[in-house]
Amino acid sequence: MRLLTRVFICLLCLGLPMAVSAQGAQIAFGNTPQNSDDPVEVTADNLAVNQNDGTAVFTGNVLIGQGEMRLSAPRVLVVYLQDQSGIERLQASGGVTLVSGDDAAEAKNADYNIETGMIEMQGSVLLVQGPNALTADRMFVDTTAGTARMSGQVKTVLQPEN
Repeated sequence: MRLLTRVFICLLCLGLPMAVSAQGAQIAFGNTPQNSDDPVEVTADNLAVNQNDGTAVFTGNVLIGQGEMRLSAPRVLVVYLQDQSGIERLQASGGVTLVSGDDAAEAKNADYNIETGMIEMQGSVLLVQGPNALTADRMFVDTTAGTARMSGQVKTVLQPEN
C-alpha cells in the first residue's frame, strides 16, 4: 500500500469529525511558485530514444526534478518540441508521486506541460498537505501560480482547531 494512502487511511481511522465533498476545489500547492523555465533533470534506470517521433521513454525508478519540485514514477514519456529544441511535455504513468515543498500528491498518471507549467494528475488522486488530506479524480497544478484545482468526487477531512 502506498505511503500517502496509508497516511490518509490513518487520518480517517482517527475519527476526525467530518468529510466534505465538493466539485472544483481550489487550493495552494507547494511553498513557492515554480519557474517552468528552470532546467528539468531526469534520472532513471533505462532510457529508450525514438528519433522518428521525437520521444524518449525513461523507465525504472524515474525521478524528475525542476527547481523545488520532484516527480517520481516507474515510466515517463518525454515528448520533445517539433524542432527538438526542448521538452514539450512529460507523461508519467504507473503510479506517480509529485512533491513540492511540504505538499505531496499521488495519482495513477500525470501529464506535465513544460511550456505552460500545468500538471494534470488523474486517477485516484491523493493530496497531503501537513495534517490535511484530499482525494479526487483529477488535480490540475499550476506550478507558476503555486495553486492546484481538484475535481471529480473531491473529498477532504477537516481538522478541528485545538
